[in-house]
Amino acid sequence: MPWGLKRFHESRQSHFVTFTTCPRRLSFTTSAARQTFEFALERVRRNFELRVNGYVVMPEHAHLLLSEPDKDTLSDALKSLKQGASRRPIAGAEDF
Repeated sequence: MPWGLKRFHESRQSHFVTFTTCPRRLSFTTSAARQTFEFALERVRRNFELRVNGYVVMPEHAHLLLSEPDKDTLSDALKSLKQGASRRPIAGAEDF
């Protein structure tokens, strides 16, 4: 993290999060891929007890508006989301 930026953990506020696929691969172009991401997001929402105020899944990235989780940290929740979405095979995906 660059010097001078302040982190706002445990502020009980919503956070706008953007992340990209590596290396900006078009991973979310099929409905099966988007559904895999949505299932992972729902699992994280329930397990970490956080609110998903909104999200947009683009072909190579996603935007999320999330509350802080009641369990653990937002960092832990996002780690779980990324791992869950990337480890599930997507039907018809040749790259996996």
